[in-house]
Amino acid sequence: MRQFDQELKDLRDGILAMAGIAEEMIDLTNQALVERSKAKADQVMALDRRMDEWELKLDRLCVDLLALRSPAAGDLRLIASSLKIVPEIERIGDHCCNIARRATYVHPPILSGGLLERMGQETRGMVRWAVDSFIGSDAGLARTVIAADDSVDELYGRIYRELLRLMMTDPLCIERASHLILVIKNWERIADQATNIAEEVLFILEGRSAKHPYLQNAPPDPNIPSE
Repeated sequence: MRQFDQELKDLRDGILAMAGIAEEMIDLTNQALVERSKAKADQVMALDRRMDEWELKLDRLCVDLLALRSPAAGDLRLIASSLKIVPEIERIGDHCCNIARRATYVHPPILSGGLLERMGQETRGMVRWAVDSFIGSDAGLARTVIAADDSVDELYGRIYRELLRLMMTDPLCIERASHLILVIKNWERIADQATNIAEEVLFILEGRSAKHPYLQNAPPDPNIPSE
């Protein structure tokens, strides 16, 4: 195997290792919330250090590949998108930490119908699909991730409105509801990170940006210089 091919494999393997840590952090975060477990919340915090170490390692690898290997075409797209995917995965870890810190402050539960658990599960599913779309070079699955973001956004709005209603009717639940608002905001941001990863997968596979689809067929803004 050529050195360059090995380095690209190391990059892919590193991204998968980071993604595996992110998924473990999400699972532990969900468990910490359900079980009100400080021990599992502490495990989430401990994993964040490994996530940060991987981010620095893969950032250096990407920069070295760009500077020393002069990649072209698909390899260049992979490396350029990896520079975006890696910090997205790292932010998933940060958001898990933000949620885990509040695991012991949201009990006894004030939400009914399993809405909070559903939001965590749907977000976890989006991250899993985003990773699988990268592993399998699956454009269809990447598009499924992007479409699924609407469901998480709808859940976020539904839970947020319910929490506001509870705070207005029962002042005793204001503290717990405030923590829960921060919890669901972080779940929503993790879903956004999964969407961003899926968009980068589409760029790697198809060579065009999937971001801001409403601008794809719009006339160019005359105030923005052309390439």
